[in-house]
Amino acid sequence: MSDTPQDPRRRHSAPVVDGVGKSASRAMLRAVGFTDADFAKPQVGIASTWSRVTPCNSHIHELAEQASAGADAAGGKGVIFNTITISDGIANGTEGMKYSLVSREVIADSIETVAGCEGFDGLVAIGGCDKNMPGCLIGLARLDRPSVFVYGGTILPGEGHTDIVSVFEAMGAHSRGDLDLIEVRQIEETAIPGPGACGGMYTANTMASAIEALGMSLPGSSAQNAVSRAKHDDSRAAGEAVLTLLERDIKPSDIMTREAFENAITMVIALGGSTNAVLHLIAMADAVDVPLALGDFTEIGRRVPVLADLRPSGQYMMSELVEIGGIQPLMKTLLEAGLLHGDCLTVTGRTLAENLAGVAPYPEGQTIIAPLEAPLKAESHLRILHGNLAPQGAVAKITGKEGIRFSGTARVFGSEEEAQARINDGSVVAGEVVVIRYEGPRGGPGMREMLTPTSAIMGRGLGSEVALITDGRFSGGSHGFVVGHVTPEAFDGGPLALVENGDTITIDAETDTLEVALDDAELARRRAAWQPPAPRYTRGVLAKYARTVSSASTGAVTDRPV
Repeated sequence: MSDTPQDPRRRHSAPVVDGVGKSASRAMLRAVGFTDADFAKPQVGIASTWSRVTPCNSHIHELAEQASAGADAAGGKGVIFNTITISDGIANGTEGMKYSLVSREVIADSIETVAGCEGFDGLVAIGGCDKNMPGCLIGLARLDRPSVFVYGGTILPGEGHTDIVSVFEAMGAHSRGDLDLIEVRQIEETAIPGPGACGGMYTANTMASAIEALGMSLPGSSAQNAVSRAKHDDSRAAGEAVLTLLERDIKPSDIMTREAFENAITMVIALGGSTNAVLHLIAMADAVDVPLALGDFTEIGRRVPVLADLRPSGQYMMSELVEIGGIQPLMKTLLEAGLLHGDCLTVTGRTLAENLAGVAPYPEGQTIIAPLEAPLKAESHLRILHGNLAPQGAVAKITGKEGIRFSGTARVFGSEEEAQARINDGSVVAGEVVVIRYEGPRGGPGMREMLTPTSAIMGRGLGSEVALITDGRFSGGSHGFVVGHVTPEAFDGGPLALVENGDTITIDAETDTLEVALDDAELARRRAAWQPPAPRYTRGVLAKYARTVSSASTGAVTDRPV
């Protein structure tokens, strides 16, 4: 109840708990475990994405407890609260998947709401799945209070070196007749052995790596097994680190700079990461008013090679990269080659270069990370395409294993379900470009991932013979000749809405173009006859999202300045 001068570390909590006028606030907090001494400490909110919805997050409450204990040990008062999470792996291929990208915004909004209301001075956010990680970062960026992000960690491989994508591709192989039901069931029962995020360089591990390179996680956080002493220690250290950041008043805006985002993009490319990183990094940059655009991925991609032989296009899993040292030795290699900005500040309070100074190289003979002089691909696998089908851009993930150019006849579908049915029954054949439209941020709404159809194409053995383009997006587990994020989206009258069955579509990763063989006059004729479809949802969170969301080319964000 003291009215002594305010501790500068407590600029947000002091107005909530100090003085006789805040007796009611203190009474409420005493009921959840606060003592007299706690009211004089900086409060550290621990945003947990724990739930039993998905194995990616089923262990995170333990990590939140560790982070809270770390904050307490360093002289703060940890307060755990929850936000939501959803499971892409469970919802993929269903109407429920439309809520996936929406959840990123709900998570950001909820972290901002709780921390803003309760007056937390600093934060730790713990995420373990595709959307909750960028959602956490957007929330932390909006609040701009000293903060650390903790990755929940990667899952271990299933029996026979399997993972969730193995299950999706097994379903495709069954539809082709290559696997019987017993074999599919065996993969289903053993591919997911316990807690942790999907095991390849899919979106979760991609975003964790990007966030560490950004400087918002402690060194090593992105490459630890979910169930491990290292992950417990990382969580505890994060709670402690927030107190150091409070002492020095280091905020996300001091760390999440333009150069730091360039570091994050560099790591995504070197690791062969997910196309979703394009969407999420642009949205995260937007939250701190850092200009970042599709063209930046092209520019950086010209000088950064792909070095990691990780799934889905490669053979190794994240847990195997963990065994040889994680991403830190790769970061040091890139730094020494002049491909990272070493002077960027991080949540350790030190620069990236200082964090990497004592990092040892990978062990001799490892084959997961290629040397710089012999990359798996000399330039980025993430290709930003433009052309008369994507005047505002599209995002392709082309490793070179699929080839670098595909030309075929369009097979057009108005939803993921329509396309999936025709892939499964064999109607889609070699030489076709599957077009799935009205699945963008507004048209879906929600910009569903097309993991189910891309896995079915791979499972049916058509990965190099059939391409897929969409105004939706892809799971980090998708591979093959796939192009997503086509903008403007079909719902807004983008050229994708004008494509007809039999049109010739060409995807070219050398010229970075996406074209349909139609002249301007024909496109204009079709546009004049086109009628916009009715919104699929008129009430609820999906309708609200559709009314407020921006284009995929600007990150599909919902809080643009007014």
